[in-house]
Amino acid sequence: MKILFAAGGTGGHINPALAAAKEVKNRCPDAEILFVGTKDKMESTLVPKAGFDFASINISGFQRSFAPADVVYNLRTLRRLLFVTGQCKKILREFQPDVAVGFGGYVSGPVIRTAHKMGIKTAIHEQNAFPGKTNIALSKYADAVMLTNMRAAENMRCGVAPVLTGLPVRSELLTADKASAREKLHIPSGCPVVLSTGGSLGAESINNAMCEVIPYFAGQDICFIFGYGQLGRFVPDKLREKGVTDLDTPHLRVSEYIYDMAACMAAADLVISRAGASSLAEIQAMGKASVLVPSPYVSENHQYHNAMALAQNDAARVIEQKDLSSDVLIGIVNELLAEPERFAAMGQNARNMAVIDAEKKIADIILSLVS
Repeated sequence: MKILFAAGGTGGHINPALAAAKEVKNRCPDAEILFVGTKDKMESTLVPKAGFDFASINISGFQRSFAPADVVYNLRTLRRLLFVTGQCKKILREFQPDVAVGFGGYVSGPVIRTAHKMGIKTAIHEQNAFPGKTNIALSKYADAVMLTNMRAAENMRCGVAPVLTGLPVRSELLTADKASAREKLHIPSGCPVVLSTGGSLGAESINNAMCEVIPYFAGQDICFIFGYGQLGRFVPDKLREKGVTDLDTPHLRVSEYIYDMAACMAAADLVISRAGASSLAEIQAMGKASVLVPSPYVSENHQYHNAMALAQNDAARVIEQKDLSSDVLIGIVNELLAEPERFAAMGQNARNMAVIDAEKKIADIILSLVS
């Protein structure tokens, strides 16, 4: 049995593919698995580190700007498109997969399209509520279409009935316990906990707002866990200017990166976050109320659509970046302090939306195509 995965560009595409590949390998130890991506993105490091073979193609996406540098970049992308089909054919002929699976992004397009033309079974997975252009195009002829949110099907042209599989979530998140997490983090009993993060890079809008929110609640019985990311290294100095000098106490933990996300999210009563698909899958799996600030800079504005899927189920509050302010967040945190049961209900609604065995569902579909 041979299975090829096409995934690259961001962790949001790569990590779900790796989770599915590991599940396939657990069930079928003799299965041969090959990942295809680009040699200059994170997949070239993450895939071999996970123990899978890796082959690269020379492909890039398009920049959505007419700046001179972006125009030159797009011309190079067009040139690469002239040769990428030949590269895909070579990999597919040499590996001869039984099925090729694409997890979105510009890497998936030429690989899955070429596999289909060569008569190889194909499957795609779409992680967002509003699908990317690559998966919209591939959905017409893929033999299986897997979705994280069924709303995505409204904007796809599926040749087969799509299947809700969800998005794989790290196992340590699924087993984390709130009481144990709070004990581990030395959080006082009964103290409300607000976790805020903009991801590994950070989100400037969230960082600026939290630099006002945290001083406002200084001295009150509430705990803040705040990961400001690489782009937020100004945060500690800004907090100190506002009189918040100790950034590592039982009531306040401020750091560039949150290494023990499982414990921190388990401990939280409210999560303030961007609305990437992976983040939302984790929030849902752990049953957390959330304030979602979708990034306006992503393609197809997909974070907004992801967030609204939760908001329409009363599982989250959505604040567009243009409307975000410290006053808005202070008001929501005050609501949490006054009516914790309402936020607990919001978290339960999020939990009800979760698919906690996504990698198993994805593996089921892949293996059904092989058989």
